[in-house]
Amino acid sequence: MNNDNAAALEFLHTHLRRPVVLVGMMGVGKTHVGRKLAEKLNMPFKDSDKIIEQRAGRAVTDIFEQFGEEKFRQAERNAVLEILAGDPCVLATGGGAVLNAETRKAIKSKSVSVWLNSSVADILKRIGIADDRPLLKKGDPETILKALLKERAPLYAEADIHVESRGAHSDETISNLINLLYEHLKEATV
Repeated sequence: MNNDNAAALEFLHTHLRRPVVLVGMMGVGKTHVGRKLAEKLNMPFKDSDKIIEQRAGRAVTDIFEQFGEEKFRQAERNAVLEILAGDPCVLATGGGAVLNAETRKAIKSKSVSVWLNSSVADILKRIGIADDRPLLKKGDPETILKALLKERAPLYAEADIHVESRGAHSDETISNLINLLYEHLKEATV
């Protein structure tokens, strides 16, 4: 880690008093980057999908199949609102969390939000033939991802910080994110 990151981390350790919420498409690395960022910031890491799965006692795919997307989005909203009402942490949200206006409003007002973005080609490489992506089971994954990104990009763009996720180069992504968090908070404290 370079000296710039060390100074940025020191500043963040003292000034970051809100959750950091990662938004973005499925497969951009929110969980992976979120875990590493939480470790660097000495904060707990939370994943809204994992919390929903634990509470429901079943996988996200099963929730979609048995109860539908609308019920899943309600559970997602509840989980995100509960987490944002708690102590600072790093939260990885599901790709569609921003579709709910109440969830978006809470993320905007109670956290520092980060849009982790990636190309559709990189997303497809990351998720491979994963069978745990319910929205991709409805047809050609590339076509579906392009349509979802077109619909969701304006909502993701509402995030405070935008970071490009570069696949295997997660250390570079984390370093960029730390510096952008530092710049964002530094501006807010001036």
